[in-house]
Amino acid sequence: MASPTPVHYKQNRLKQLRAFCHAAQTGSISEAAEKIFLSQPTVSLQIQALERELETVLFERRGPKIRLTPEGEILFKLSQPLVEGMDKLHETFAAQQGLLESGELNIAAGESTILYVLPSPLKHFMAQHPKIRVKLHNVTGGRDGLSRLRADEADFAVGSMIEVPDDIVYKPLVTYSPALIVPTDHPLAKKKRVTLEDISPYGLILPPPSLTTWRMVDLVFRQHEVKFKTALQAGGWEVIKRYVELGLGISIVTDVCLTGEEKLVKFPLNEYFPTRSYGLVLRRGKYLSPQAKRFIDTLEAYYEGADAHQEQGNE
Repeated sequence: MASPTPVHYKQNRLKQLRAFCHAAQTGSISEAAEKIFLSQPTVSLQIQALERELETVLFERRGPKIRLTPEGEILFKLSQPLVEGMDKLHETFAAQQGLLESGELNIAAGESTILYVLPSPLKHFMAQHPKIRVKLHNVTGGRDGLSRLRADEADFAVGSMIEVPDDIVYKPLVTYSPALIVPTDHPLAKKKRVTLEDISPYGLILPPPSLTTWRMVDLVFRQHEVKFKTALQAGGWEVIKRYVELGLGISIVTDVCLTGEEKLVKFPLNEYFPTRSYGLVLRRGKYLSPQAKRFIDTLEAYYEGADAHQEQGNE
């Protein structure tokens, strides 16, 4: 069987693919040009050269914005890992030699993840790799985190996901349970267990309706044909816990935020609400830097160890 005709790559092939990938990520020729420090005409010419050679159209052009064609989507999935791999070749080579001493790590995460899920593994990682610069991007809601991933502003995200898009990979690491929290002097505080009917007369302190917690509370109460009322909308578990302590209402939270030191009474609600997982959120096909891989290993090892310790304690 005859071997395929060899392809002789031109010296500017990597430049063309880099320009193409940045244009695909930003949806703009001008923004891509700014990111890779080239002129807009140069980026346009590089993309046009790719289109001529591949005999296809890679972008739909609609005014200042551009969008990938189906053929462009295929090329982007093939070329993005190659471009990222070449751009980070020096760091990867150093890591293979055991010289992972520098570089940058960008993590997107919501406030609850930054406060309760990341601190211990991050402390361990930074002690082991003090010269790696870590940037935590505090995002509001899952969409914000996904946009950071898709724009390559973050190596990966850590958080909670219910619906996972096709271009995203979600790997749960740890699960937490739902709980009702009430002030220590609240009428419900003396009960052994609570039902949705018990909760119904009292005002709840909840995050805004745009967030997962509010939507889940609304869904569960409607499924059980029980009404609830909102006393106050507030963002952030720390704020909500403090306001419950002050007697401004009661709340339904994920117990990831409960340390046991709060002046609150907690009731499990597993009977009504599903457990909630927190895990790694990755863009499918994303090239992970050695720094990102090392931190993911640290994160996974930490929570695998925590799960094993918890299982031993339950025996």
